[in-house]
Amino acid sequence: MDKIVHKVAALGVPGLILTVAIAATGLTGAAAITAALAALGPGGMIGGIVTLGVAGVIAHGISEYGFDAIFKAVMKELYKKGESKSSLIAKVQRYPISKSLKLKVIDEINNF
Repeated sequence: MDKIVHKVAALGVPGLILTVAIAATGLTGAAAITAALAALGPGGMIGGIVTLGVAGVIAHGISEYGFDAIFKAVMKELYKKGESKSSLIAKVQRYPISKSLKLKVIDEINNF
C-alpha cells in the first residue's frame, strides 16, 4: 500500500484525479484504467491523458502563483484577444466562484 501511495503522490493532482476516476468505474485492472481515462476527457483515452496533463499544468500554476493571480491573468489574456469587458464580466458572473473573488476579478477587468 505504501508503494502505491508513494507513486500516486509523485504524480500529484493528476494522480489523484485518475485514482478517483478509477474508483468511480467499479472495474479493476487495465479495464478500470481504460474506462477512467476514457471518461476523463473528450476523445477517449487520449483525451483523458491530455486532460490529466492540463490538470497538472493548472495545479502547478495555482500552487506557484495562487488561484487569484492565474484567474486574473487568464481574464486579461482573453481581453487582449478581443473579448469585451461586458462579455468577460458576464462570464465571471456565471462562474461557480466566491462572491469576493468575482468582485476582485470584475474590478480587475474594469481596470483593463
